[in-house]
Amino acid sequence: MRHLGKVTILAPDRNWSGGGHVKTLDRALRLREFHLEDGSQAFASDGAPSDCVALAMLGYFKEQFDLVVSGINVGANLGHDVTYSGTVTAAMEAVIAGVPGVAVSLEVPEGLVGPIDFQPAAHAARITVQNVLANGLPAETLLNVNVPFLKAEDIHGFRLTRQGLRVYHSRLDERTDPRGRPYYWIGGDAPTGVSESGTDVGALAAGFVSVTPLQLDLTAYRAISDLNTWNWHSQPFELSLLTPSIVTVEK
Repeated sequence: MRHLGKVTILAPDRNWSGGGHVKTLDRALRLREFHLEDGSQAFASDGAPSDCVALAMLGYFKEQFDLVVSGINVGANLGHDVTYSGTVTAAMEAVIAGVPGVAVSLEVPEGLVGPIDFQPAAHAARITVQNVLANGLPAETLLNVNVPFLKAEDIHGFRLTRQGLRVYHSRLDERTDPRGRPYYWIGGDAPTGVSESGTDVGALAAGFVSVTPLQLDLTAYRAISDLNTWNWHSQPFELSLLTPSIVTVEK
């Protein structure tokens, strides 16, 4: 990103996988300054990814921002993942603040051991951001970018996609602590996906970078006409019809 403009880094100080869209209101947030391996300055917060964006947008840095890039996340964010993903919801927080947002994730095989090459994903992020800076994004729209775990020369290019179908294999693991009290882990096998053409899942399976435009408006417009056929007016909307009866018992 430094090839494209001035970069400010503010990230969570721990992993927030599955954290979703969080805005911390019930406690104070703290920040610390760090220096990365190349000597550049960075800041870490004990809040969620979306908290980090809110802190930046609301004035922790005394400057205005033109764009927020979230990632590179270790692991793809496909289909319904976007509602769980701290990476994607950080970009959503930017859009809520009126700033374009781009989320970038790298598909990494489950259980991978060893170093991860982020260069192909960084290159895809740079191309995406160059296009956003040159062309802009519609209001309330962000881009969700997913990069296959391939060498740069094996990636076939970009595909504009829609959200695909993510299949989850979650299960509840119940255990007992040393004092006999139950506790629970939500776990299970890694999610899979349906490799349908035109979707983010299908693009990654075919060796393409997936770029999915997402909107904040979650209204299911096609359902409105069906809902209009329901019987909403069978009874007058009177408070007396909504108030439960109360029985008093005298001693």
